[in-house]
Amino acid sequence: MTDPAPSPVAWVQVMQALVARELVESFGLSERQAAPLLGIVPSSVSQYLSGKRLGGSLARHLNDPEARRLARRTAQALVEGPASPRLVLEATVALSERRPSGDRAARRPPAAARLPASARSGVPRWIRQRIAGEQDAVAECMRLAQRARDELTRALFRQIASDSLRHAEIVASLGAYLDRGISASRPTGVTRRDIDALLRREHAAEASTAGSPPPDLGGVMQLLWESMEADERKHELLLQGLRAATPPAAEARRPVPVG
Repeated sequence: MTDPAPSPVAWVQVMQALVARELVESFGLSERQAAPLLGIVPSSVSQYLSGKRLGGSLARHLNDPEARRLARRTAQALVEGPASPRLVLEATVALSERRPSGDRAARRPPAAARLPASARSGVPRWIRQRIAGEQDAVAECMRLAQRARDELTRALFRQIASDSLRHAEIVASLGAYLDRGISASRPTGVTRRDIDALLRREHAAEASTAGSPPPDLGGVMQLLWESMEADERKHELLLQGLRAATPPAAEARRPVPVG
């Protein structure tokens, strides 16, 4: 006999549990601080963290990497505010429309370079250490952001926390490939035309302020301005690198053999 379809309430509880865990473990909030962001009482957060409020087939989502990444993005949006129950509901819908990664057979990306078996033994440990380090940085930055007395200092620490959180997600994604022995892959689903169009938009945005001197800023204000400029330079490098790695349109249409 098959299990009955989970109720909408059950899906919401799973997402609340996932986001609660991220708020407490990744962002360093207390149960009392996390509760109002989720629209629930602190005792419910405690029960979610202990696993007492969840059971049955939906509990498997708690260890699904893709579900955790969805919860992490939702937790970040709640912390950066304004917090809204809509964020959790939207994440719930996204979660309910997909299956855990363990329910699907892993597919090898096209044109993948294989990692020697001798180099794979240290991958899980490396991934755990790097993710733990990034999560520690997130928690510390969020703690300092809460201590800051002005919005700009808070914004600076939140930006670093956001970067560290994104780094942890990248490492987790890389780890999924490295754990299968894959050390390189090429872009899929985009063309050079797509990338060129995005580059033109980036350049147009920069040109709109060309010739205008940057504001005469100092202190934290100057640091935030420089961080935006650094991001723009990074975007240029990423897009140019992505373009170089993307095959021409004619070649991209050819079927890629999977070995």
